[in-house]
Amino acid sequence: MTVSASAFTVVPRMRVIIDNDFSGDPDGLFQLVHHALSPSVDIRAVIGSHLRPDDPFDPSDTTADNAAAIAREYLGLLGRAEVSVIAGSNVGLSDRLAAVASTGAEAIVAEAMRDDTDLPLYVCCGASLTELASAWLMEPRIADRLTVVWIGGAEHPGLAVPPPGASELEYNLAIDVLAAQVVFGDSAIPIWQVPRDAYRQTLVSLAELDARVATSGVVGERLVAAIAAVSRMAGAHGVHLGETYIMGDSPLVLLTALQSAFEADPSSSAFATVQTPHIGDDGSYLPQPGARPMRVYSRLDLRLMFDDFYNKLVIATPKPSVH
Repeated sequence: MTVSASAFTVVPRMRVIIDNDFSGDPDGLFQLVHHALSPSVDIRAVIGSHLRPDDPFDPSDTTADNAAAIAREYLGLLGRAEVSVIAGSNVGLSDRLAAVASTGAEAIVAEAMRDDTDLPLYVCCGASLTELASAWLMEPRIADRLTVVWIGGAEHPGLAVPPPGASELEYNLAIDVLAAQVVFGDSAIPIWQVPRDAYRQTLVSLAELDARVATSGVVGERLVAAIAAVSRMAGAHGVHLGETYIMGDSPLVLLTALQSAFEADPSSSAFATVQTPHIGDDGSYLPQPGARPMRVYSRLDLRLMFDDFYNKLVIATPKPSVH
């Protein structure tokens, strides 16, 4: 007798709010699809977040609205149209003491302040921290009621070194430095950070995408087409990406949905515990004596993360009818 994974009953072990710039780098679309196919998480909301002004991925002034529209489209293709999708703010913070009002920030506050569930809440941020910072400025008590998992920030001195030619401001941090300063330096929100040196580990080859993603129905085809479009865009500007791509947002799934069965935790990935630093205007980490501890992930279980994604795609893809 053959027993498939579908024979197991999986119920949500945690709540997640997904906050990402889905009109930007398509690695966020891979993360969204992966989370949507993961039964151990209860997705309470998906927030489309903004990009920097004139970002080449989407130079419009409605990047958060565009991100939300794209997220709705992908969730519809996955049969997950019931998931609430909200647009965040189209701009970042302009004042470290003042929230930017948005339905995205309000949704974080509302979910964090629920008292009718014991499921832990993770806010999974694959771009800026604008919505979370605004939510905390609106209601500081959320700091005791959630954990943020953030893809972003530069390498920590003593833990890793920057890659060749690295920009001073890491990409996601640069979207809204003030918001990161609020979350790290002002709030008491627990942080699990996946900085640049860690998320750059998440390389997949183009051959891998062709063989294991593009073959998985409409969603798989569209995901790979999105990567191909980036390659063409970069090539038109004389930047040739080679034959790999960084799926830098996928650790948001690894560190939440794929926690261990017993003593639940991302037990197959490694992190250092450090005092949460201030973040300087230049993106540097400044000591904050006596600050709360935070996790800085340094090694990720890529085997678990990618194999789970590929196999969930296969399982979710409709099979041809046999007559």
